[in-house]
Amino acid sequence: MRKFNGLGVVLFVVVICIIEYYSFSAIKFSVKNLKPLTKNLILGTYIALVIAWIATIFMFPAMRNDNFDKTWRNILIAFGMGFLITKIIIASILLLDDLRRLLYTISSLFFQKENLPNAVHEGMTRSEFMTKFALAFGGTLFGTMLYGMGNRYNYKLRNIKLSIETLPASFKGMRIVQISDLHSGSLTNKEAVKRGIDLILAQKPDIIFFTGDLVNNKSDEMDDYIDIFSQLKAPLGVYSILGNHDYGDYVEWQSTTAKNENLNRIKSIHQQMGWQLLLNENKMIEKSGERIAILGVENISSKRFHSYGDLSKAYEGSAGIPFKILLSHDPSHWDGETNKQYKDIDLTLSGHTHGMQFGVEIPWLKWSPVQYVYKQWAGLYQQDNQYLYINRGFGFIGYPGRVGIMPEVTLIELS
Repeated sequence: MRKFNGLGVVLFVVVICIIEYYSFSAIKFSVKNLKPLTKNLILGTYIALVIAWIATIFMFPAMRNDNFDKTWRNILIAFGMGFLITKIIIASILLLDDLRRLLYTISSLFFQKENLPNAVHEGMTRSEFMTKFALAFGGTLFGTMLYGMGNRYNYKLRNIKLSIETLPASFKGMRIVQISDLHSGSLTNKEAVKRGIDLILAQKPDIIFFTGDLVNNKSDEMDDYIDIFSQLKAPLGVYSILGNHDYGDYVEWQSTTAKNENLNRIKSIHQQMGWQLLLNENKMIEKSGERIAILGVENISSKRFHSYGDLSKAYEGSAGIPFKILLSHDPSHWDGETNKQYKDIDLTLSGHTHGMQFGVEIPWLKWSPVQYVYKQWAGLYQQDNQYLYINRGFGFIGYPGRVGIMPEVTLIELS
């Protein structure tokens, strides 16, 4: 195992060196015609940023410590990720240009050079164009990621109207608010979070659903936010489930007992806030003699994440209920089991993907890198008479920001 880890470190260093070579070459090219003082200032600033970035990499283990300031953690992660991705983009573009030049050189052995185009327009070679394009594109991306940090608490209300035939008449017009993926371990601004709670309550929901990931890893991440989320109330109740992060699978524990105690406390926090946590079970809601069923499963994933849930157990006793809502954190569960074996579950509510916190959502284009992993990744989906809605997440994790995919409060109106 040590040999494998050593090889991994060597490969990592080699890749970083290649990326750094191309990035520094691009910077040197861009300043070659500037005055010496200006050129040295720019190159010195870049070298200082590289040193800061390397220091940030070495600080990552310390950032996992519970005592590390969360605000500084978010800033350092945003800088570290943004700077790395920017340099990867620049290096990738220039590496492609080097491959193009290699092919050009090989071709020149067989064809006359004047027949091989090497200019974008008079006065600029393709290599010069590619270098400038790489810097412009990479710099724009870096700036965008820094700007996206300001969107961490820019909650967006999404109003969905669904007409479902099996909905009992007594429940027509029911207003559902869904939130998901609080990731309280990443939150640093209580006042901003309160504004999100006010937005939820302003919708006057009949019922509220939370679809998992209360914390990043540990129960004490919620200590500063229990009083805030306890304000969520609705006439028909607040129902919740666990997400993959709630089980503490992504940190090292001193013992299995400590891990189990952490999970039990997370479950008790749901109860403390007045939320009804559904653990592979269902609850019936009755109005005017008519009933609907709320099913909730522990995390079930058709991807690489751990599965703890049991839909068959959650389904027990609900077969005769005409309308069913399933709370299931990971949307891959919908194609993996729900719409194949439980075709009378009318609406599934999920979260988990966050829309990757990065993408484009405009009237004529909806795109995020996460769509190459998840077929259903954000918003409303339908298959036959079944619906799936995926909330883009209330909080954030990893990258402490949002670019194009805003944090979400969902209002679903049933008719």
